Amino acid sequence: MKIGVRQIAKLANVAVGTVDRALNGRKGVSESTRKRILEIAESAGYRPDLAARALSTGRVPILVGVCIPREIHYYFDELLRGILTEARRMERLGVRVLYRPTVRLGVEELERVSELLSLGVQALLIAPGNPAKLTSVINAAEQNGTRVVCVDTDAPGTRRSTVICAEAEVAGRLAAELMSGFTPPKADVAIVTGMLDTEDHVKKTKSFSELYPKLSHGGKVVDIVEAHEEEEEAFQKCFSLLQQRPSLAGLYVNTVNCLPVCRAICGRGLSGKIALITTDLFRGMVPYFDKGTIRASIHGRPFVQGELAMRFLVDHLVNGRPLPSAYYVAPAVVMRSNLQLFREIHQREDDVGLGYSALGDGLLRKDVPAMVPAEKDG
Repeated sequence: MKIGVRQIAKLANVAVGTVDRALNGRKGVSESTRKRILEIAESAGYRPDLAARALSTGRVPILVGVCIPREIHYYFDELLRGILTEARRMERLGVRVLYRPTVRLGVEELERVSELLSLGVQALLIAPGNPAKLTSVINAAEQNGTRVVCVDTDAPGTRRSTVICAEAEVAGRLAAELMSGFTPPKADVAIVTGMLDTEDHVKKTKSFSELYPKLSHGGKVVDIVEAHEEEEEAFQKCFSLLQQRPSLAGLYVNTVNCLPVCRAICGRGLSGKIALITTDLFRGMVPYFDKGTIRASIHGRPFVQGELAMRFLVDHLVNGRPLPSAYYVAPAVVMRSNLQLFREIHQREDDVGLGYSALGDGLLRKDVPAMVPAEKDG
């Protein structure tokens, strides 16, 4: 049973107004009484009604700008789905989402972020592909009172409020540990990444490169391939790499662009002969797990990242709860034996739940969080 202010007042033998002042940190209640009320509330499992609190304080609807890439859509659809799922839970607060995606990570993100700020958003959720280009606009936004939350990857040299992402260094070390078990001692391996301007990709690359030689008794990372989140570029570069480096025993794809790498491996007739560790997780990967092309994936759980980012942000804006300086989601190790346990591989790739028509007309009503799409290119 949900407990409210009246039940706490009865348990504490005080007036409802006293409980309200204690829970909201207002004056007019002694410190000993406040402490007793807070202890009762915590032990009873009290959770504040954020919508009621927003209405009682006369807050205006919360406008949240979202700027994340469209591609690679298998991954970023899940991130956006998590954001919108949590926004819908907060619909009574009047949370409204303005969606201005970039084509790919780091492409035209300055223009999209600037557009959102010009629309008067109170907060921004962004996946910064090139944080150096965004530093001045992020710092100016924070100075003007707009909270900036990084999700999936960070902009550490800025004044952003917080970051919610998978722990990239841990993900790289997990991949190194697995790779050392999948390959013989002293084996040559390579890394396929997106862009070494992106914080997430840099950390994964560095932590893997540092740990793998130690665990593999002298193995080497002989190549690092930047594919810039382009599927064709990833395929061509990996197809060539596999020909130029016949000694390769393993590949670690630390960005969400594994399908072209899988196709390159199969095209060279190396499926099951070279250890492939990936980073993403979606239904289209299942056949490659089944035939042994993919040995494992270090899944960053983008849905959870998006969900938590919106939850923390709204709780901060409505309830005044401080944002953590950073919150790291533990990556999940996915292998053939536990693959069926993950929701992502049961999700139809054409049923992302966030396409403009899929959102439904009701999403644009004033009492429901709205997502306003950017104009389609061309």
